[in-house]
Amino acid sequence: MESNALMWFRKGLRIHDNPALDHARRGATRILYPVFVLDPRYLERDSSAFSPGSARSGLNRIQFLLESLADLDKSLRRLGSRLIVLRGGDPADVVIRILREWNIGKLCYEFDTEPYGQARDARVKDFASGSGIEVFSPLSHTLFDPAHVIQKNGGKPPLTYQSFVKLAGQPAPPIGQPFSSLPPVGDVGECENVGVPTIQELGYGSLGQVEFSPFRGGESEALKRLNESLVDKEWVANFEKPKGDPSAFMKPATTVLSPYLKFGCLSSRLFYQSVQEIYTNVKRHTSPPVSLVGQLLWREFFYTVAFGTPNFDQMRGNEICKQIPWSDDDKLLASWRDGQTGFPWIDAIMVQLKQWGWMHHLARHSVACFLTRGDLFIHWEKGRDVFERLLIDSDWAINNGNWLWLSCSSFFYQYHRIYSPVTFGKKYDPTGKFIRYFLPVLKDMPKEYIYEPWTAPASVQRRANCIIGRDYPRPVVSHESASKHCRLKMGEAYALNSASRGPVGGEDLEKLRRKFGEDDPAPDQGPRLKQKRLSSPPP
Repeated sequence: MESNALMWFRKGLRIHDNPALDHARRGATRILYPVFVLDPRYLERDSSAFSPGSARSGLNRIQFLLESLADLDKSLRRLGSRLIVLRGGDPADVVIRILREWNIGKLCYEFDTEPYGQARDARVKDFASGSGIEVFSPLSHTLFDPAHVIQKNGGKPPLTYQSFVKLAGQPAPPIGQPFSSLPPVGDVGECENVGVPTIQELGYGSLGQVEFSPFRGGESEALKRLNESLVDKEWVANFEKPKGDPSAFMKPATTVLSPYLKFGCLSSRLFYQSVQEIYTNVKRHTSPPVSLVGQLLWREFFYTVAFGTPNFDQMRGNEICKQIPWSDDDKLLASWRDGQTGFPWIDAIMVQLKQWGWMHHLARHSVACFLTRGDLFIHWEKGRDVFERLLIDSDWAINNGNWLWLSCSSFFYQYHRIYSPVTFGKKYDPTGKFIRYFLPVLKDMPKEYIYEPWTAPASVQRRANCIIGRDYPRPVVSHESASKHCRLKMGEAYALNSASRGPVGGEDLEKLRRKFGEDDPAPDQGPRLKQKRLSSPPP
């Protein structure tokens, strides 16, 4: 007996390597409904938020999503179908309603590992199963099944990259796309297909955001960017994450494929396979964790730990997170968030984040360290919330995992290694091109002072048309004293966290105070499998 099928898109906004879509079209299906439900949790306007957008997302990510949906609709139309876009409250309620009304016999959607998605999908699956509807929910957003990896590790998520890689093995290849058409779309009844809305139709037209991210959403753009990234096989073979210029902005020093992976516009399995094919045709290449494949495995590592760790997105109740008495200073938080710390390297990065919704991974490391254990000692959850809102590639597992790492709350514990807000950026961009672009108020500041404009003589400030304290803020903290204070507080917190297991490294609290009251170490190069002490001078 023929039945109708429902393909419920959430992430996985693509045609290629989409096993849920492939299954939905197969069998005796006569009608296929491809559906996306607008979720007010992410899209409803919130005028009280610190930037234009909803309660959870800034306009850049909303715009990226809408572009991805429009591109998906075009791809479906080429196959004789189209995307049905619905609104009407909780997506689970909307899907349950159409399961009732559209005579659905088969429900297909990509498995979601996030807590919100798990709870949403459980409601729909329970209803569908109880109604005799076939449910097919394959895992295709990641290379590996987190639950399987956790099972192989004795029921606990592996907490180091090395142990994860040993357990994970080789991922399955992407599925082919043997079809050139899809079943037609049936009558939607009383449900209103609103189509892919514009940013203005969602109620954001009056907010006046002048500049949107230069990175456009959609599967077509993802595949184009993938191909362009892999053209230079030497670059792919020699890619090494700790290297790369965080100040490069017109032509970023990375693939910028992360937002396409986040929304599932690009299959991680296709990406993995494409890089592996290049590896087989070159004499030598870098290896995980620093290689391009290694970066995909980092993504998998965080997904796996996040899936198996209750309360992964918070400090309290999170068994892998150190309990640290972070400061609560809304004024300092706002200065960081708004690019007003008085440290041009930090502020330029935060302005890039606000305007573009993206920045280089080492730039993210710099500002995350500055906010938490480096200078301001503000709770990593506060920074996580800002990134979650503003990044077009904000991904629940990866965003929380990186903030846990960079605040030295989990995974990485060398808290004395601090990024300098002055010297770290200077070694990549000594003339300050990045700063001048994103902070035009400093565009005429001589290069000798561009990273420390507060040290410029008054005459120099006048010639540069930038008086510090008037046109651009003075530093909100002294990095030298603030970083010493942060190391002391971190040492005390580590000692308290380890009290039940004895002293940390054989040192009591007083020794920790003395040890971490010393001068700053050399600036950190970010999370690596093995850390090396740098030979560059102290910040």
